[in-house]
Amino acid sequence: MKMIATPQSMQFDTVLPLQSGASLRGYALSFETYGELNADKSNAVLICHALNASHHVAGSYAGQDKSEGWWDNMIGPGKPLDTDKFFVIGVNNLGSCFGSTGPMHINPDTGRVYGADFPVVTVEDWVNAQARLLDALGIQTLAAVMGGSLGGMQALSWALQYPERVRHAVVIASAPNLTAENIAFNEVARRAIVTDPDFHGGHFYAHGTVPKRGLRIARMIGHITYLSDDVMNEKFGRQLIAAGKGGAQDDYLFSTLEAEFQIESYLRYQGDKFAEYFDANTYLLITRALDYFDPARTYGGDLSHALARASCKFLLVSFTTDWRFAPKRSREIVKALLHNRRDVSYAEIDAPHGHDAFLLDDPRYMGVLRSYFDSIKEPA
Repeated sequence: MKMIATPQSMQFDTVLPLQSGASLRGYALSFETYGELNADKSNAVLICHALNASHHVAGSYAGQDKSEGWWDNMIGPGKPLDTDKFFVIGVNNLGSCFGSTGPMHINPDTGRVYGADFPVVTVEDWVNAQARLLDALGIQTLAAVMGGSLGGMQALSWALQYPERVRHAVVIASAPNLTAENIAFNEVARRAIVTDPDFHGGHFYAHGTVPKRGLRIARMIGHITYLSDDVMNEKFGRQLIAAGKGGAQDDYLFSTLEAEFQIESYLRYQGDKFAEYFDANTYLLITRALDYFDPARTYGGDLSHALARASCKFLLVSFTTDWRFAPKRSREIVKALLHNRRDVSYAEIDAPHGHDAFLLDDPRYMGVLRSYFDSIKEPA
């Protein structure tokens, strides 16, 4: 039987100061919960999402068969994060385009859509907003905070910003900061968006346009980095579209414009789909939050010094073919935590799927998460 998910929203009137020096007032956070909160409110697990995900973490919406949450394989009754034992909370970050206040919403100070005027937000800002939501739900301490990729950065930041409120931090396929190469990928994607003639300086809503060309390219760039070379070769190789339909393998069109290879067609499909539902300003905001995250920056680059504030237990997971958030980046975190004599478990999964592996069903990966959450044992 499928778990039914129910979207919720909470309005906040208290001003939220941001790291940039700006602030937000009159903002809302969209969220979903799964399972039941126990009597002493000690079994809550917060899920932090990555770039293009949302608060819809698990379950399906009533009457919608194809609406599974993005981590539905991980979270639910009898799954690795068992909602028969834990109360799971998925929150949509500020600046997103899936319900929480973002660039598509009205700025209460001007009465106009924020657009490009939405303030820059950081991982730390998101964590502060999430903490306010937990306060409103009456949850003082989290059994665990968990996320993959950018969500893993939020989980790590929770352990540093609110060490007294977190018992376990689960950081998957993540890093203590982005490499120059990663920032470069983000910048190319952003330039594709801002140079789209339909972008209009971020105020495209007023012009009745959407910078779909830029969004398509941004998604194509990102998607390439989420997959491993082995997976792309196994799935597509050098197969031509005509060959996939029974045509000859050497049946080239000799065209510079048309998609000839299956990998080209696949990337164009992913780009087209993304441009239909994702907001361009949100893409700029979230990739910037990725770029800015660096808890060691104020400690002269000393990650061990930065992580000394953390007091919870940690599980870190990485994947061997993830070249965007390579295992060596997780090992940097592990080494810094061990230097501070923290309780750390680490799993490096030999999986072929690249960065996307954190969303997939590798049995070893799922087994690690199941064992870890079983060890926490906070029954509902």
